[in-house]
Amino acid sequence: MSRAVLPFDPRWVGIDEAGRGPIAGPVVVAAVRLPAGFDARGIVDSKQLSPAARDRAYDRIRAEADGSIVSVEPEEIDRLNILQATLVGMVRAAKAMATRAELAGFRIDGNQIPAGLPAPAEAWVKGDGRDASIAAASILAKVTRDRRMSEFARVYPEYGFERHFGYPTPEHLAALRTHGPCPIHRRSYAPVQAELSHLPFGD
Repeated sequence: MSRAVLPFDPRWVGIDEAGRGPIAGPVVVAAVRLPAGFDARGIVDSKQLSPAARDRAYDRIRAEADGSIVSVEPEEIDRLNILQATLVGMVRAAKAMATRAELAGFRIDGNQIPAGLPAPAEAWVKGDGRDASIAAASILAKVTRDRRMSEFARVYPEYGFERHFGYPTPEHLAALRTHGPCPIHRRSYAPVQAELSHLPFGD
């Protein structure tokens, strides 16, 4: 089924994240500025794309657009909480973009605008389905995070990170109960805390 081509304004940078819901791994934030004349066909919310289509879109965005990608690691998520860690990641990604060229501002997926942005910003609820620059950011964030989780799967093969990418699926929760948390689990999340409480001397 064909999809409508999402509009975008090359003066604005789109920002989106991947990984707020998992109990392991980083949250990844991407910021993307699509150039005038960019062919936005196929640039949609990352969740609507197959892994192969996401990879193709990722390669094209990286080759043709300006972008920055920031990972906020589990230790910082635990220290700040996931919302604040995501907002911090957005500011870092935005600041990386603001040093490169003049821009009108940032369009951020969601309903919150973090403090400390270097230019004006707009919050776009469901923005990854409304603006191609936000959708492009969602693709960069999703593909980057999935690839990192697949790398972690080689280090910690017992958890199946290459299949669930850190989300609390039944498979993941069963592995967590069997093996306990590994270094990339988010200690502040309830399922991980529950397993830490079973350790004889804590983590």
